[in-house]
Amino acid sequence: MLNIVLFGPPGAGKGTQSQNLIDKYQLKHLSTGDIFRANIKGETELGKLAKSYIDKGALVPDEVTINMLKSELDNNPQAKGFIFDGFPRTIAQAQALDSLLSSMDTSISLMLALEVPEAELKERLLKRAETSGRSDDADPAIIANRIATYNKETAPVKSFYQEQNKLHEIVGTGSIEEISERLYNAIDQH
Repeated sequence: MLNIVLFGPPGAGKGTQSQNLIDKYQLKHLSTGDIFRANIKGETELGKLAKSYIDKGALVPDEVTINMLKSELDNNPQAKGFIFDGFPRTIAQAQALDSLLSSMDTSISLMLALEVPEAELKERLLKRAETSGRSDDADPAIIANRIATYNKETAPVKSFYQEQNKLHEIVGTGSIEEISERLYNAIDQH
C-alpha cells in the first residue's frame, strides 16, 4: 500500500499535484478539511463533535480527527493507498497517524514536501484569489500570517519523517508537469 503525506506551505501546489498523483497511482485522497465538511454536513456523531469545537473557534482535537481518518480508511478497504492532505500538521498528529496505520498493518510510505520560495507562494496565492474566490488568498497580511504559521507550527513535522528516512523534498517551482515528474520520480524510486 502506498501512503503519502503531501506536504508544503499554502500555495505550494498540493491540491493540483495531489490530483495528478491520484490519477497516476489510483490513490484515495484524504483531505481533513473535506472529511470535516462531509461529516458535519452528514451530521455524523464525529461531525457533530467536530462542529461543536469549530463553532467555538477552537481546533478540533487530534483524537476526533484521527477517528474521522480511521473511518475513511475503514470505508476504503480496496484502496491501493492514500494521500494525506492537510494532516498531520503537528508531531503529535504524525505520531497518532503512525499508530493508527500501524494498527491497520500499514504505514506512511513517504512524505513529499513541496519546497517553494516565499515570494512565489505569495504571488501564487494572490493569483489563486482572482480565480477561486477564496478571501484568505486575497489579503497579503493573511497570506503572510498563514505562511508564518506554517513555518512555525507545521514545517517541524518534516523532521519527524526525516528521522524515519521518509522525507523527500521536492522543488516546487517550474511547470506543473515538471513538478509532477519530480514527484513521480521520488515515488517510483521509493
